[in-house]
Amino acid sequence: MLDAQRLAALAVAQVLAGRNLNQVLQKELARHPQLTPQQRAMLQDLSYGTLRHYGTLQAVLGALLQKPLQDESIRALLLVALYQLAYTHTQSHAVVDHAVRVTVQALRKTSAKGLVNAILRNFLRRREALLADAAAAGEEARHGHPQWWIDKLRSQYPQQWEEILACGNQHPPMALRVNRRLGNAQAYLDQLSQVGIVGRALAQSGILLEQPVAVDRLPGFSAGQVSVQDGGAQLAASLLDVADGMRVLDACSAPGGKTAHLLELADLDLTALDHDSKRLQKVEQNLRRLGFKAECLVGDAAEPQKWWNGKPFQRILADVPCSASGVVRRHPDIKWLRRESDIAQFAAQQAAILDALWRCLEQGGKLLYVTCSVFAEENSRQVAAFLQRHGDAELLPLPGRAEQDLQLLPDQEHDGFYYALLAKL
Repeated sequence: MLDAQRLAALAVAQVLAGRNLNQVLQKELARHPQLTPQQRAMLQDLSYGTLRHYGTLQAVLGALLQKPLQDESIRALLLVALYQLAYTHTQSHAVVDHAVRVTVQALRKTSAKGLVNAILRNFLRRREALLADAAAAGEEARHGHPQWWIDKLRSQYPQQWEEILACGNQHPPMALRVNRRLGNAQAYLDQLSQVGIVGRALAQSGILLEQPVAVDRLPGFSAGQVSVQDGGAQLAASLLDVADGMRVLDACSAPGGKTAHLLELADLDLTALDHDSKRLQKVEQNLRRLGFKAECLVGDAAEPQKWWNGKPFQRILADVPCSASGVVRRHPDIKWLRRESDIAQFAAQQAAILDALWRCLEQGGKLLYVTCSVFAEENSRQVAAFLQRHGDAELLPLPGRAEQDLQLLPDQEHDGFYYALLAKL
């Protein structure tokens, strides 16, 4: 546990300084190949869990400190240790002992040894009262999100805002998408049962697992029989309404889950575009595992003049960059890295991408606009503004649904997504 606690504290400190958690963890795991699978899993849990409950933990730590703590490395270590004491079943004496050892041996801050020991032991004596006081101290501590985020959700979802916030603090579900070309959900559920994995069917070819598992435990994963994809994300391919032979653009394709799903549904002339060459490599890896081919291009969806050959597409999937507010339980660092001003910046970027891609769509073609956000500025308001700018655009009913657009809110089955299907007249 010592290495996991130390590295988790380092990761949390870097995130609070403005870095992306996934990138930080990838770097640390690469630097420490000696970590066992159990240590790696613990590092992930401690890092994600501390940030998931950061609002409460910082309130608790503030109540335990007699004066503000200036040393960010010690602060991060205390937050991780408090997470362990408050939210895990780890033996409390081991958590405290390891935190003191990290302070002295890894951080080399012997002068802070007494402070770390005293703070953690004080928490153990007053645990219930401190957590109750934190919940009463303010909404950030009670709901585990920044105040501006809470206020925006309360304004836009007056009936559901508390449920959305609570969901954002939970562990995410694990869903699978069965490759229709190689089987169906019921047959794959039987395979899972044979290896002791419990799941149930979702709509179409989806499966929701009772408990997350490592992909190497999934039968036929390396052979392309199944992919890991959130249940909400699995709607995209069918909503785009593709058919064999169509010329299709997946405009922001990485990491490639929706790209592959489109190719599972139909034989397409598909172009997968992404601005990040490294992320585009993940698309290519996914396609190879599943046995599909697509033209993979590095390019900015907002600047088609740099990559487009001028031949219009019949279908465009525009899964645009966004706040990712609908998938925050998978990326808890987002809550603390985002600023309210970022939403307007994302909205401007989304508008630029939509306007640019519209030029690439043939008359009579369809564009599916997608975000993993729950904020209206990026979703329904974005589409409404687009329709005002483009007289040749029409909002279509979504295939198989009564709605003209769909705002999925995160729940026990799927993350938060937004879908709108636009036709070019």
